[in-house]
Amino acid sequence: MYENTFPNKRFKLTLQFLEKNIGKSEVILDLGVPNPFSKIMESNGYQIFNTTGEDLDENQEALKNENYTVVTAFEIFEHLLNPYTVLKNIKSNKVVISIPLRLWFTSAYKSKTDLWDRHYHEFEDWQLDWLLEKTGWNIIEREKFTHPVKNIGFRPLLRYFTPRYYMVYAERI
Repeated sequence: MYENTFPNKRFKLTLQFLEKNIGKSEVILDLGVPNPFSKIMESNGYQIFNTTGEDLDENQEALKNENYTVVTAFEIFEHLLNPYTVLKNIKSNKVVISIPLRLWFTSAYKSKTDLWDRHYHEFEDWQLDWLLEKTGWNIIEREKFTHPVKNIGFRPLLRYFTPRYYMVYAERI
């Protein structure tokens, strides 16, 4: 069912969360380029459009289109310097967001080879909640989940018990 075998747990839980909160008749603007999870959403009956890879800190033209009813941002906000303006400029009244949580036992992700694949923010749950509140959103549903890795060691053991991802469904106030 899932093309990419690595994030199966994350994809499965994200799809369940989406199906619980967003109807198939909604039109989704998914922040980020087409990706394995946007293909999963399409194959499960969602009508989805992606942004084109533009730097959303600098260019928010895609958000000005009013032909969508929901915005999804799955592991996008940690890459942005200013997610505040993105949230303020969304035209729909519904968002579904997932982020990696800040882990006390490891530093933020920084790719050594890809200049764009870096985490400027790794939020604590209260920080995303506050950001949503400040930008006019009310959280309706939230969920945290772990992301164990198949390595041996102290940090892999902590990842087994420590939530790594935080997902919210929010509506505009």
